[in-house]
Amino acid sequence: MFTLLQGFVDIFSGFGIIVALFTLRFLVGLAEAPSFPGNSRIVAAWFPAQERGTAVSIFNSAQYFATVIFAPIMGWLTHEVGWSHVFFFMGGLGIVISFIWLKVIHEPNQHPGVNKKELEYIAAGGALINMDQQNTKVKVPFSVKWGQIKQLLGSRMMIGVYIGQYCINALTYFFITWFPVYLVQARGMSILKAGFVASVPAVCGFIGGVLGGIISDWLMRRTGSLNIARKTPIVMGMLLSMVMVFLQLRQR
Repeated sequence: MFTLLQGFVDIFSGFGIIVALFTLRFLVGLAEAPSFPGNSRIVAAWFPAQERGTAVSIFNSAQYFATVIFAPIMGWLTHEVGWSHVFFFMGGLGIVISFIWLKVIHEPNQHPGVNKKELEYIAAGGALINMDQQNTKVKVPFSVKWGQIKQLLGSRMMIGVYIGQYCINALTYFFITWFPVYLVQARGMSILKAGFVASVPAVCGFIGGVLGGIISDWLMRRTGSLNIARKTPIVMGMLLSMVMVFLQLRQR
């Protein structure tokens, strides 16, 4: 909804457009924020431990797959009918998909297409198929909550997660936001052509992301170590991404 509304910001003028855009983008981020913990909760309920790496990688890599499909479409819309129609199209599509998602999502033990044998398989692998039934609301004092927050912020494991997520986001948003601008302004491409070219890194990101999840699950089955299985793909992936920096230095 907030994405669709961004198509109407041209009803304002001057500084009002900037305020409207920043406000709506903030609301988009606020609305999207639960998607990542929500996905983790769905994966924990639906997948055994040895398959979660692949499941999470597909979710995380879907944004790259979406870029492959929609970057050319957005470039074409901007070129043919104007930038505001990009927000109308993407926002409207997002609303439609949201209703479809609400219709098809189920708990494992309530899904009409899942049989008893499948439930036993995922439960044996550590899937929390009865998460909602086991969940009881307990009022936790604020002092206890604050202590848990401080523990999370000071955890070595969580600090590693923060750094890894920062690196991934930096790369992702470079290719989603700055790369198309670079192609148009520095390379002189048309918006339409830049939309197609910008989809190339997205293809690589999608393939690499899914492959990383598959490798993670393979390492989990081979070594039995969650530490090795989860850390190795992201560390190797970040090291490989540094090749771009050295290529640029070599060109200079």
